[in-house]
Amino acid sequence: MQRKDFIDVKRIVIKLGTNVLRNDDGEIAVSRIYSFIEGIAKLVKAGKEVIVVTSGAVGLGKKKLNLDSTDGDGVKQACAAIGQSRLMSYYETGFATYEIPVAQILLTEDDFSTRHRYLSLRTTLNKLIEMNVVPIINQNDTVSTIELDDILAGMQVCFSDNDKLSALVSSELDADLLILLSDIDGLYTANPKENPDAEFIKEVECVNDEILELGSGASDGGRGGMKTKLEAAKLVTRFGGKVLIANGKIPYVIDKIFNAEELGTMFIPTSENLSGRKRWIGYATNVLGKIIVNEGAKKAIIENCTSLLPIGIVKVINEFKQGEVVSICDENEVEIARGMVNYDSEECKKLVGAHSDEIIKILGYKNYDAVITRDNITNLV
Repeated sequence: MQRKDFIDVKRIVIKLGTNVLRNDDGEIAVSRIYSFIEGIAKLVKAGKEVIVVTSGAVGLGKKKLNLDSTDGDGVKQACAAIGQSRLMSYYETGFATYEIPVAQILLTEDDFSTRHRYLSLRTTLNKLIEMNVVPIINQNDTVSTIELDDILAGMQVCFSDNDKLSALVSSELDADLLILLSDIDGLYTANPKENPDAEFIKEVECVNDEILELGSGASDGGRGGMKTKLEAAKLVTRFGGKVLIANGKIPYVIDKIFNAEELGTMFIPTSENLSGRKRWIGYATNVLGKIIVNEGAKKAIIENCTSLLPIGIVKVINEFKQGEVVSICDENEVEIARGMVNYDSEECKKLVGAHSDEIIKILGYKNYDAVITRDNITNLV
């Protein structure tokens, strides 16, 4: 895809990583953040709709308290509380120069996982954009309890870093383009810091398993890394959005991107175009329960997009209620899909391996022939 076509978009989500917002001393990189603000302001003045997802609050709080680490109960949350106000002051001051209002929005996993909150958030964000306000979004580390609650230790959360958060925001708002700015130039065939022969990848047409394997761990100082960026790219491209991973330390990088300069790795949208409901089921919910299925059910779900019938179930793990989203896994407990269940966990356990016409006999009633209907399943492979 040509760069000029790639950047011909209306609604843009820009994610600013921790390592591009701070200097080597851990303090905010003032000139760089104001450069980002200037670039975003130009986009807004040109009629673009821009949403910012920002990192940096925890790092700023850690620096303010002169801490070497954020280990320990509540330390990271305390750092976030201190750093968030400092972070927002830069955005408010910077955008005020261009007479652009901003709105602070702090989000937790439940804001996406709970359906009515998810829809309410979408309404609010769309209204802010309609009012020519730039939303500044960050994870609400101060009140997020996922990392503190042992009861939720087995839960797959919808996001635990701002790469995934930016992808969920892009999905929720049907953004045309997600730009992930970090301290890396883009995607390589290997880690360029470890392998001098690594080759730069200019364009990715499909984020498949081979591409996902190119991801590495978290970057220094942040919680993300190439792995989380590739997972974000997979989600966004599945609903028809574009993704660009680029180096935010390049001077005036936003201006250069929208001048069609050859920066970063482009991820091209697929033709799949997942519906909003399918996106929410597959990516925006916290998942605790698991349903293990046999090989026949796995094949039917992946290849034919069928419903999950009781006869295909091998095992039910953890507790869940009717209407909640669960993970659908093969017999090796590898996740293949997610779906919204028609029966709770105790009912599902009684139905393991049964034919659909036996449901009334087993339960005394029947709501559905399928444990999960095909319209409520999102394939992940």
